[in-house]
Amino acid sequence: MHYIEPHYAWRNIYNASEDVNSPLFGHHNSEYEFTNALYNYLIHPEWDDIGSPTLFIKILFAHYDEKFCIIELMGEWNDCLHNDIMYLKRNIIEPLVNKGITRFILIGENVLNFHSSDDCYYQEWFDDLEDGWIVAINFRDFVIREFAEGNIDYYIAFGKHFDDFNWRKYSPVDLYKIIDKLMMRRLNP
Repeated sequence: MHYIEPHYAWRNIYNASEDVNSPLFGHHNSEYEFTNALYNYLIHPEWDDIGSPTLFIKILFAHYDEKFCIIELMGEWNDCLHNDIMYLKRNIIEPLVNKGITRFILIGENVLNFHSSDDCYYQEWFDDLEDGWIVAINFRDFVIREFAEGNIDYYIAFGKHFDDFNWRKYSPVDLYKIIDKLMMRRLNP
């Protein structure tokens, strides 16, 4: 687990700890000291702690003029035992929404599984976005099924266009433009 690190190719253009509008402003991760663990397994120190014992994130990019944010996730998304959506919503999403972010791209290839509870926080997040959206890309098939079983797919866009998406080859702005175009087709058929 400690070898899985967040995407680092965009660090030269964005760092959440240096962004005064970011909820992680001023937060610094050690590059060598492993402080967080997922169950009994240490995870790479570049993952940011959101208060959950099982879900960690990295804000890869935020663009306040275009109103979008790209967040990579790592771990087990467990709303049933740990209410991870509450930590994500209150500690990360709300401060970003308050700064004008209305479009979220969640990268989930390192989300190992999902356990649902109720959908209240997801509905609240969705309602906060007005004309925005939440898109999940590269989540594992069984995790998507778990989201669908919890009726979370009503609030977060999953689907064939967002599965097995080679997002790393794009700049953050280009990735956003591609996802936005796909969402516009989906919302306005």
